[in-house]
Amino acid sequence: MSVTIEITDTPDEAALERVETELAAFNDADVGPSEKATLAILVRDERGAVVAGISGYTAWGWLYVQKLWVDESLRGQGMAGRMLTAAEEEAERRGCHGAFIDTFNPGAEKAYTRQGYKEFGRMDDFPKGRSRIFLQKRLNPAASD
Repeated sequence: MSVTIEITDTPDEAALERVETELAAFNDADVGPSEKATLAILVRDERGAVVAGISGYTAWGWLYVQKLWVDESLRGQGMAGRMLTAAEEEAERRGCHGAFIDTFNPGAEKAYTRQGYKEFGRMDDFPKGRSRIFLQKRLNPAASD
């Protein structure tokens, strides 16, 4: 078989979908079905505009918080913690036993630590001058005793 390696910053959606589908099939055969399901927590103001939110997913018994954002007007009021609690509770309902998140923002790291997350890894200079910190938390500890 003859192949070529293509480098692009504008891949077509069908190619990306093929990679994702084939990797998911491989992983399902290797370790079992992920049961991956999207999870979003949205906070809306009185007009219905989104003013804070979490996006992520649950898979293989874990919640992964991919993105967490709080509008500047709501920062410092515990909104991140409230959203994380809601996401963790939903993850537990889905049968998850752990959650993980990453950040390079020192303020966010403090918020996640207050929520019970513990560092398990770090990449220095990502971005330059900062560290990307990976944190995890065990969910529903009473069920695992």
